[in-house]
Amino acid sequence: MSPGHQATTSAPAGIAEVRRTGLARLRDPGFLLSSARRAGRSSLMLARMPAAAARMLPGFLIVGGQRCGTTSMTRALREHPSVFGAAMHLEVHYFDGAYDRGLAWYRSHFPLRASARLATRAAGASPVAFESSPYYMFHPLAAERISRDLPGVKLLVLLRDPVERAYSGHAHETFLGFETETFERALEREPARLEGEVERILADPAYISRSHQHHAYRARGEYAWQLERLERLFGRERIHVVDSDAFFADPGPAYDGVLEFLGLPRSGHPVFKRRNSRSRAPMTGAVRAALEEHYQPHDERLARWLGYEPRWRAEPAELRERRRTVTLPRGPLGGSGRLQPLRPVAA
Repeated sequence: MSPGHQATTSAPAGIAEVRRTGLARLRDPGFLLSSARRAGRSSLMLARMPAAAARMLPGFLIVGGQRCGTTSMTRALREHPSVFGAAMHLEVHYFDGAYDRGLAWYRSHFPLRASARLATRAAGASPVAFESSPYYMFHPLAAERISRDLPGVKLLVLLRDPVERAYSGHAHETFLGFETETFERALEREPARLEGEVERILADPAYISRSHQHHAYRARGEYAWQLERLERLFGRERIHVVDSDAFFADPGPAYDGVLEFLGLPRSGHPVFKRRNSRSRAPMTGAVRAALEEHYQPHDERLARWLGYEPRWRAEPAELRERRRTVTLPRGPLGGSGRLQPLRPVAA
């Protein structure tokens, strides 16, 4: 049998898994609707590209981490009168998965400079654009691309307990259709799934790694080396870290700290809402213990970088356990005009 014939009758397990998942998604009405929306968004971006040179570029980015409250922070910042998010509330993912589309395509996501200045005249502050793509912090090439294309940009990073982040990430990827394994099995498979993927991305910048983006549950929570890479490119003064647990528990001070970092005037607090929470069964004790052991040296390295203990390490274990048992229905966590806490189960 010829090699070419063999290639058409068999496929590596990873490719077969992608095919099975892809066929299942083609039968999913929700996925088809989402695909149609993406097509509509692409058409809109193309229509906006001729005026790209007159459009804003971001003054700051939310670069991570995934499942750490980035959506909640994004929606809150969009309520500020001087802040303009990307069109259609997109995670643009330009600097990780769409860099070949060019800067004009990226600019098409943001408002015209003249329109933004006019809209913010009453506020007495200069307009600033931003977008939130939480894969930027983890992607091997994104930080370098950002530093080259957006000189002077500021970065926001949200971090939560990496054990909870990993579990939340798995629930999220399962919901989206990128994961079919249990959490325990996905953790077992993670080293094999990620083996050689960073090298492939570096060797071929156009390569899109499905596993690096969607299956790095343990690796994404190793925050310290990711922050160190950002610091080498941007400097410490252009990076602001938000402890997600603190933001969930009392969002007002965390939000005010972000405004101060960005040099934006305070204009009251938006109604903070819980975003993208996923219900899931409790994590088993054995898996939790193994993850906590794995993250201990990474958290110690993170504490040295931050200059303080992150909240998930500083608070007593019994308090962390009580917080993990909190569940809430979907929907707003606060009434109009009143600041209410975000609960730690938000993601």
